[in-house]
Amino acid sequence: MSRPVRFNIHPKEATTADALGYANMPEGYSGEGFFTTQLSNVVGLARKNSLWPLPFATSCCGIEFMGTMGSHYDLARFGAERVGFSPRQCDLLMVMGTIAKKMAPVLRQVYLQMAEPRWVIAVGACASSGGIFDTYSVLQGIDQVIPVDVYVPGCPPRPEAILDGFMKIQELVGKESIRRRNSDEYKTLLSGYGIQ
Repeated sequence: MSRPVRFNIHPKEATTADALGYANMPEGYSGEGFFTTQLSNVVGLARKNSLWPLPFATSCCGIEFMGTMGSHYDLARFGAERVGFSPRQCDLLMVMGTIAKKMAPVLRQVYLQMAEPRWVIAVGACASSGGIFDTYSVLQGIDQVIPVDVYVPGCPPRPEAILDGFMKIQELVGKESIRRRNSDEYKTLLSGYGIQ
């Protein structure tokens, strides 16, 4: 019986030239030694590359999220290095899995404890629409209790779909005006959910 190969017998030279990427600077005016732009563009660039997700996982979509956070997919490369489990320190609520109607007030309380600005991703069919559980005890979509920014389809969604949803949130955060949270439309949206 032959001995198993333990080392790579044909090593390749590692290069980092193509592995590094930079965010594009926001639109503005530049000259020798100065650069001007809008404050909302700078704040949007900083916010979208430093989101702190709060995973609210109750079922199988949480396992897919664990795979997304692993080294193969690595959600941290999008600026979400710090996954927090305290709502007061996070700005992105990722709801994954089946939410029972008894759990809805808890989910709402977690959302209310998060500081503004805050965003929500509904990951998977159960969080988006109740999934296959069309029963009296399952909430038919978390948008009945809190506003949702991005829906990620799938049962459970693949890690690529979760990454796509995260990139959609980044686009939304990067383009969001600083004044949006004080607008009448946003206040009307929150008052529709009974949130001041």
